[in-house]
Amino acid sequence: MYQYDAIDQRLVDDRVNQFRDQVKRRLDDQLSEEEFRPLRLQNGLYLQRHAYMLRVAIPYGLFNSAQLRTLGKIAEKYDRGYGHFTTRQNIQFNWLTLEDTPEILAELAKVEMHAIQTSGNCIRNITSDPFAGIAGDEIVDPRPVCELLRQWSTLHPEFAYLPRKFKIAVSASKKDRAIVAAHDLGLYLKKNTQGELVADVLVGGGMGRTPILGVIIKHDLPWKELPNYLSAVLRVYNRFGRRDNMYKARIKILVKALGPEEFARQVEAEYEHWVGGKSTFTDAEWQRVAQYFTRPAYQTLTKLSAQEVLAQAGASDQQAFARWLNRNVKDHQVPGYASVVLSLKPHGTVAPGDVTTAQMLAIADLADKYCFGEIRATHEQNLVLADVQQSQLYALWQEAKQQGLVLPNIGYLTDIIACPGGDFCSLANAKSIPIANDIQKRFDDLDYLHDLGDISLNISGCMNSCGHHHVGNIGILGVDKDGQEWYQVTLGGEQGLNAAIGKVIGPSFFAEDMPDVISKVIDVYVEKREPNEKFVDTVHRIGITPFKERVYAEVKRG
Repeated sequence: MYQYDAIDQRLVDDRVNQFRDQVKRRLDDQLSEEEFRPLRLQNGLYLQRHAYMLRVAIPYGLFNSAQLRTLGKIAEKYDRGYGHFTTRQNIQFNWLTLEDTPEILAELAKVEMHAIQTSGNCIRNITSDPFAGIAGDEIVDPRPVCELLRQWSTLHPEFAYLPRKFKIAVSASKKDRAIVAAHDLGLYLKKNTQGELVADVLVGGGMGRTPILGVIIKHDLPWKELPNYLSAVLRVYNRFGRRDNMYKARIKILVKALGPEEFARQVEAEYEHWVGGKSTFTDAEWQRVAQYFTRPAYQTLTKLSAQEVLAQAGASDQQAFARWLNRNVKDHQVPGYASVVLSLKPHGTVAPGDVTTAQMLAIADLADKYCFGEIRATHEQNLVLADVQQSQLYALWQEAKQQGLVLPNIGYLTDIIACPGGDFCSLANAKSIPIANDIQKRFDDLDYLHDLGDISLNISGCMNSCGHHHVGNIGILGVDKDGQEWYQVTLGGEQGLNAAIGKVIGPSFFAEDMPDVISKVIDVYVEKREPNEKFVDTVHRIGITPFKERVYAEVKRG
């Protein structure tokens, strides 16, 4: 993974010292909250419902054991003993005091971490495939491009005050595991017929109160031209994006208003001034960054069969270990290795994505012991150990089991994505965590979950859609009606190359209704599905009407 050079370290250290002075002036009432607000947001610090929240950047979801130990110690010393991994591959601490934040940032800087541009109307943390570099369907490793774009965009003076926040996602595999189409700007990296690295550029995606999928406005852009073309996109957005209404300020609204063709035309006109310019990436820059993404010291191993891996377990563990192998262990490019997903979704006990200090320290130890010290954060709010020897899977499972990290529900209905919601967020209209927990408790039978197969369920506590509910096979949105919390349900959303926005089935429900609502939806699926048909495919085939009729006929709302 990328390592700071002297310039990187000085930039982050100087930023910490600058913010330390800003916090002191705020505490001394030399700065008003209005004056301080843009300064703290530039450092990822939010004032939430009960306390300050700090969002720490994990660029493209990749970090190491030393960094995770620091995060665990921060959680223990300054928070309430846990952190929350987000759908943007970051981590948040929800219970901080203002006085402590400079010290937290200083501790992060010691392990090459920061919170720069995790908030504000700027280019946010660039996200990518959590299986980058090891996925079997990968066309090219996207991480060098992600890092080059991160460096290009960090504290970029021209794009530090955009009309609204700007999110970039990068994918370079045959399957899209980065939800590229749901971002302000997305990149699909590939090779052209000459074997050269190029990108298809999508613009205008996003969720929120107006969910829209991005459209490709540029095919086969040479990778070296990425900063030039992206500068053109951002200049057009900066010039014409709305600043009079924050709800209409995202680039997706501008693209929709102009039309994709006209927006692309304006970008091309601006790009003429940038093409081949000083910002152009070079082979030397690629080599400078790519050296940090070389393969670890893999051993020469023979690929084990599923039966050989399962044979590692004792008789009493066979069934549980087999379930885990089936759901949480993924194929690897290198023979004899596998990738392991650690579930942060225990049924009905904690918020999806939460991890305690003890768990963080234990995962750091597991990473050192089994995975070259690396960890990846996923969009689904789980963690990945990407490079585990197949012969060590059972030993890893036994150790991870002691920390409650081996629930074999990856991709199942209870692998719920959820924002912090009204329990923490000052923007939320309703709580997300209790709804997730209640649904997990209702569907706590692993045999039944296995029979249902892949179903994504996403929950957002407000229209900002931090839980990505629009692209969940089942989406739940918290809404406020006359001071009460209600929940709206959508069906048919989908991630990946066939990304789709879910459709609302009808009027919203009280919180206590939600487990029954989901049960009725699942009942219809079980009755109507064809052999080996996934939930989302059944929804697309029969439409939402059968689900709607069943739910509203059999669930008493409130």
